[in-house]
Amino acid sequence: MAPDIRLLILPLPDFALLPFGAFLDKLRFSADDEDYSRQRYCSWTLGGLTGEPVVSSSGAVVQVAAITDSLALEGFDYLVLFGSRNAQATAGLAPRYKSLLKRAARAGVKLVGVDNAVFLLAACGLLEAHRVVVHWRHETEFRALFPHLQVLREQLYCIDGARITCAGGTAAIDLAVALLSEACGRARALKGLADMLVDETRDSRHALRSLEAGAGQGRQVQRALALMRHQMGARLSIERLAAELGISRRQLDRQFQASHGMSAKAWWLEMRLQQARWRLCNSSHGLAQIAEEVGLGDASYLGRRVRQRFGCTAQALRKAAHCGVPNNAVQ
Repeated sequence: MAPDIRLLILPLPDFALLPFGAFLDKLRFSADDEDYSRQRYCSWTLGGLTGEPVVSSSGAVVQVAAITDSLALEGFDYLVLFGSRNAQATAGLAPRYKSLLKRAARAGVKLVGVDNAVFLLAACGLLEAHRVVVHWRHETEFRALFPHLQVLREQLYCIDGARITCAGGTAAIDLAVALLSEACGRARALKGLADMLVDETRDSRHALRSLEAGAGQGRQVQRALALMRHQMGARLSIERLAAELGISRRQLDRQFQASHGMSAKAWWLEMRLQQARWRLCNSSHGLAQIAEEVGLGDASYLGRRVRQRFGCTAQALRKAAHCGVPNNAVQ
């Protein structure tokens, strides 16, 4: 009996283990009638450009099979890529992976980018005219690199024809359920969720409560925080942001003082500086590019703000991260 769905799974160097393991285990539960891990109803192959083991960002190692030119890609329904936390490094893999990905697309295989693998698909020119979902932490960076692509805000995943993108994390479970539902039916797709201690699958447009402002904060503050995340790189004034919420700046500041102990402008600056610190520690982008991405003027201004907030230079922050110093050790 041929499986209902066949997947070629490629963990990229330094891939995140959580979405990879979550996605693969969901396939395993749905693949068999019992819990024997037999690939009956769905099958998968773990592949790589070479047969060398692939190391995850947590240090766990996965053995993969080498994908050779003789591999019949037509035998797969999906090619699923799992990206690393370093979006720029993942995009930089394009020269190595472009030939394989384009060959798969020509063979009618649907391409799936999980986590920052979406940067690789975009860098290979394989997301043109498609809607894209990106992890919220990397949305500003993605928009800066690929401004012509349509990014869907705060979605878990998007199935857009032959191109599928997923924000990563546990959203990989929800994406797996969606793909399995189409191929194997809803009942088989949901099999094993209880074993995974998952209550229910989530819709692609599910709003994460963890991204909300919190139970003690008003709806206007929640909406303001969402706008701040989405408009991080824009030169949007607090007055304009308040106007989009239908309130005055004074009202917005009062709500932020009540919930955060500071003005909306001060909170937005803190949000931008924290994002800039993350970029410094997890990318090789220059200070000027990071300043543009987070809406903090030029390199000189960002450098001054970083020094004021964290008590050291941007170079020192980056060096500390590369030397393995915990991020919270530099405040």
